[in-house]
Amino acid sequence: MHIRLILLIILLVGFVTPSLAEIASNSSEVVANTETTLTPAPELKRSDYPNMGFSSRSVVWILAQMHLFFAAFVLAVPIFVLVIEFIGFKYKDDRYDDMAHEFMKISITAYSITALFGGSLAFALFLLYPQFMAYMMRVFNTQTLVYAGLFFAESALLYIYYYGWNAMRYGEAKWGHLTIGLLLNAVGTTLLVVANSWATFMMAPSGINEVGAVTGSIWEIMKGPLWNPLNLHRVLANIAFGGAVVGAYAAYKFLSAKTMAEKAHYDWMGYTSNFIAVLAFLPLPFAGYWLMAEIYAYSQQMGITAMGGILAWLFVVQAILIGTILLSANYYLWSGMSRCEGSERYTWMIKYIALVLIVGFLIWVTPHTLILTPSEVATLGGSHHHTLGPLGIMPAKNIAVNLMLIATFLSFQLYRRSDKVITVSWAKAGNALMVAIYVIAIANIIFAGVYYGYFTNTVYKVGSSVMQVASTLIVIIGGVIIDTLMFKNAKTLPSTWGKVNNFSQYALFALPVAFTWLMALMGYVRSSVRTNWHVYTVMKDNSPENYIPAIGHAGNMMTIATVLFLLIIVFIFWIASLSNTKQVPEVDNASNC
Repeated sequence: MHIRLILLIILLVGFVTPSLAEIASNSSEVVANTETTLTPAPELKRSDYPNMGFSSRSVVWILAQMHLFFAAFVLAVPIFVLVIEFIGFKYKDDRYDDMAHEFMKISITAYSITALFGGSLAFALFLLYPQFMAYMMRVFNTQTLVYAGLFFAESALLYIYYYGWNAMRYGEAKWGHLTIGLLLNAVGTTLLVVANSWATFMMAPSGINEVGAVTGSIWEIMKGPLWNPLNLHRVLANIAFGGAVVGAYAAYKFLSAKTMAEKAHYDWMGYTSNFIAVLAFLPLPFAGYWLMAEIYAYSQQMGITAMGGILAWLFVVQAILIGTILLSANYYLWSGMSRCEGSERYTWMIKYIALVLIVGFLIWVTPHTLILTPSEVATLGGSHHHTLGPLGIMPAKNIAVNLMLIATFLSFQLYRRSDKVITVSWAKAGNALMVAIYVIAIANIIFAGVYYGYFTNTVYKVGSSVMQVASTLIVIIGGVIIDTLMFKNAKTLPSTWGKVNNFSQYALFALPVAFTWLMALMGYVRSSVRTNWHVYTVMKDNSPENYIPAIGHAGNMMTIATVLFLLIIVFIFWIASLSNTKQVPEVDNASNC
């Protein structure tokens, strides 16, 4: 009965929510006509920023970045934990349930740390940027109270979900536990998109007039042109990031395991984590393209600042980090093939996949404009290398990144096939179709990049990237569908979990390091495109640090945040392991005399 009651409540919420939203929207429209909301954004002076004797921007930078790291982690983990738990329930396999529970054990500690950094960030913002925060509170009004309510709801659901796991592990009670997990993810995702509306409002304000006075409803303020692209990008990035972090936990436990049973369990957990990270990462560049395209559409100056100004060189660093992620993920898959007896059928392809990854990586990190001295420019005959210069522009890099993504999917596909013998009658035709899809997609990616990228105008250059993205997605979607159909009634070959070398675990350690640094890097880029504006074109930043930080300083700040996060994550791993440790009682020999 209680399951039906929960479902009824969910349905009622679904019916009531649109009405509440309409009421809130109408109320906001009424409020928008009052004198208070027609107050323009304040013109700040240097004296409006408290001087604390230290860099206000650096303090907020570190606190905000740390809060975002942990928020991304604790919001992502329940998403794939719920899926893993459901798979275990559907197939009545307690191994999945145990793994999901262990993943949640890691995130439960991280949740408290997220709240600590979030509270510290709020205090720092109100203390160091009081006028800016007062304006943001006026713009978003009661939405901040809604955010606080959502946070309390998420906390309650999270603790019920984790601590009620064993009490609702079997039977009809499991549906109740899964429902709580679903509500937890719904609330967590809502928190994410609400917070994203604050960030996108600062970049591309909507619902206000040219002087910053509120003229629209709260919904009009939230749904700016960058809101949905950032929502998609952050959801995918958070899942990939969360998968990478729990993969490092599995590697840590694998290396410290004392028995083969423990090694097998954490090897399987590491594989699952890597699968989650790669699966979410493959479409991530396309979400990034959409976000950058919307930034260009809103403000060409903002887009040029990101891709063609002082921030352009950071995309070379981005290429190095993404290359590290792809190489590490592929190496882990190649190492994992040693678990399967049938993997020798496909190992000959690894060297060719590695060649594509390395060549694509080198093209991706090739800059277009070199930093040269006047004498070097005279010797070279310009700031562009005559041979390698064409590799520094986006058409070549689009070819490289799409081929690297296809190569990564091929590694995953070969791994999935390593322990299977396909028995369907149309196996040869299916393999031929898969090869044809790969060949046509690769040819289309190269042709679109070369012809439209170098021999047509800018409109066709931009349009060619859509063809390339579509080709890559067709390979991924087509491969998943064909393999799923071909694996029906396939013969499974023996696999030995735990039979991997330690170097594969080091690859799992490399993933969260690269992901964390990459998130810090792109957060810096996204924030810096506003240049000297708190709210772009509406509220000017007149603080002593109203300029884009130098790349060297930014690199130091990103590295500090990355190292601090990783140190805390190691502490969380230790805490999670400590909970499983039991002290053996000492024997009092004197009492036996």
